[in-house]
Amino acid sequence: MAKKIPMRMCVSCREMQPKKELVRVVRTPAGSVILDTVGRANGRGAYLCRKSACLEKAIKSKALERALETKIEPETYETLRTQFASYHEQQ
Repeated sequence: MAKKIPMRMCVSCREMQPKKELVRVVRTPAGSVILDTVGRANGRGAYLCRKSACLEKAIKSKALERALETKIEPETYETLRTQFASYHEQQ
């Protein structure tokens, strides 16, 4: 019997993909927004494709703000962009 693969939807392009192929962005209980590279951080999460275009589209359309139910400052978006770029270099 085949094992079920957990699927999640990208908040930007709305495409369903296996959970392991997506990147999780988390609003921590303290209220900060971070990139969750491990996928186990506490807090409310939203999933994005690994494409930088999806991150930019989510920022422009405020999809991350809606998914995480919080206002995200421009400085936080810049931090997310740098974390996203360094995450791609590690992969």
